Amino acid sequence: MDLRDGKGTLIAGVLTAVGASVCCVAPLVLLALGIGGSWISTLTALEPLRPLFIGLTLLFLGLSFRKVYLNPQACVPGTPCADPRTVKRQRAMFWVVTVLALTLLAVPWIAP
Repeated sequence: MDLRDGKGTLIAGVLTAVGASVCCVAPLVLLALGIGGSWISTLTALEPLRPLFIGLTLLFLGLSFRKVYLNPQACVPGTPCADPRTVKRQRAMFWVVTVLALTLLAVPWIAP
């Protein structure tokens, strides 16, 4: 995964958002699926790392924003990246992933 391209930073942002919310989302998902047990409480062991994951998520989303909006890739005419539809799709995907990542980060505060 190359973090210099927008795709790599978006993927890294989602993965760190999942890491930040695993302490709270994973037990809820497992309980909703009917999986229970006292071992589910051990999933909260990642709670102390949550601020680190939140910071990394925001960093990677910021790098993606910079790549998509502030420092776009220079393209040779006729290549797929020069197509305005491609740029619109990249920006739309950025916002979809950003909303998903921020929702994952907010779950512990929304549903304690």
